[in-house]
Amino acid sequence: MTATATGTTPEAAIHPDAKRNQLVIRLLLVSAFVVILNETIMGVALPHLMSDLSITATAAQWLTTAFMLTMAVVIPITGFLIQRFNTRPIFITAMTLFSTGTMIAALAPGFEMLLIGRIVQASGTAIMMPLLMTTVMTLVAPASRGKTMGNISIVISVAPAIGPTISGIILSVLDWRWMFILVLPIAIGALVLGASRIQNVTTPRTVPLDALSVILSAFGFGGFVYGLSNLGGAPAAGWLPLGIGVVALSLFVLRQLQLQRTDRALLDLRVFKSRTFTLSISMLSISMIALFGTIILLPLYMQNVLGMTALSTGLLLLPGGLVMGLLAPFVGRIYDRRGPTILLVPGSIVVSAAFWTMTMMGQTTEPWMLMLAYIGMSIGLSMLFTPLFTSGLGSLTPNLYSHGSAVVGTIQQLAGAVGTALFIAVMTAQSAALLTQGVSEVPAMASGIHDAFLYGAIISLFAIPAAFLIRRPPLGAPVPIGH
Repeated sequence: MTATATGTTPEAAIHPDAKRNQLVIRLLLVSAFVVILNETIMGVALPHLMSDLSITATAAQWLTTAFMLTMAVVIPITGFLIQRFNTRPIFITAMTLFSTGTMIAALAPGFEMLLIGRIVQASGTAIMMPLLMTTVMTLVAPASRGKTMGNISIVISVAPAIGPTISGIILSVLDWRWMFILVLPIAIGALVLGASRIQNVTTPRTVPLDALSVILSAFGFGGFVYGLSNLGGAPAAGWLPLGIGVVALSLFVLRQLQLQRTDRALLDLRVFKSRTFTLSISMLSISMIALFGTIILLPLYMQNVLGMTALSTGLLLLPGGLVMGLLAPFVGRIYDRRGPTILLVPGSIVVSAAFWTMTMMGQTTEPWMLMLAYIGMSIGLSMLFTPLFTSGLGSLTPNLYSHGSAVVGTIQQLAGAVGTALFIAVMTAQSAALLTQGVSEVPAMASGIHDAFLYGAIISLFAIPAAFLIRRPPLGAPVPIGH
């Protein structure tokens, strides 16, 4: 079977081997799942690390914050990298960085080396997701993208969702270093297999790298994520970097608007000229706020309010992650046949209903009720991610695929930081207010978590009207990869 692929540039590149293209996508999917899994794997492990490494909670939180911070800084640059270099060297670079970071973390004698390992890990992770999305948009026929994007939804939604489960299981029987030791051979295997089997499937072109854009991007996205990450525990330490981030982001946007007139932008903002892309990104932001805010809050609720163990917490969250993974391929097929509306409208309603259900949780909530609410949210989110990715990126012209993929990855990190910061800040403020009034710790935290989920429930309502407005992009010329 002959396959035709359009490169990330306007020039067409012909690839006669459909099986090769399928192999490339499968290898990228597996590798991306492994690297994204590590974004949330540290949450449950922080108490163990505080004890073993004799560090404070603030220092331990840096193992998660530094990962998100690095992702936010590196992802905006990936649009340039994917245009400038071939698929294979970018993949090798990403997996080498991730494998090296994993090895550093596994062998780390103390906190400082473990932190370095996490930063190196994140550098590879940041490159992988935009590379995967751009490659899929380049190789897969518009009429069949839903099925493949369903698999990407597994990577983006399920991997971070089951991170706490996996770490909880590992920590119940093994030392924290095994979280990295068990991942290392998988990462190295993916690197070796990819290096030997992945072939170049895009057409690079010479594009300039604007140094000022890189600097503004680092201060903008990095300052924004760092500031948000500090608002929960020490608001005073968060407002300054957040302010710097907002100013730098404003200057970054102005710089990109200037450079894109001559096709020299680091992150081409013309992607937002597509109404479908803009609406999809807006809904994706709300969904990621919901996902990451819930992932950070539920373990705190289950362990500190309901008195559950780390292992029980991980196991209770596991069905939700599995449901997202099981539904994603079916959602992709429905999208290919029926379009986005039939999925987005009920999906947004189900997510909002799950949030409103969680606002009713308290000190005496039965764990099985919590599990059902989380499964409901997982079902709703699984109905959202695939249509949003496919419709949003599919509405762009091929020369903007790499930039659109970088925007999706960046928004994922920013929304994740917003969700984490918002939920923790609301919980902390309400809990602290009640503690000063003489309320004991557990009821105070339960009330704080209730308020946090109330904010989430209100935010979730904004996704419902947007779901009615997103349309399936017109199907262009077929670029099949074979089935």
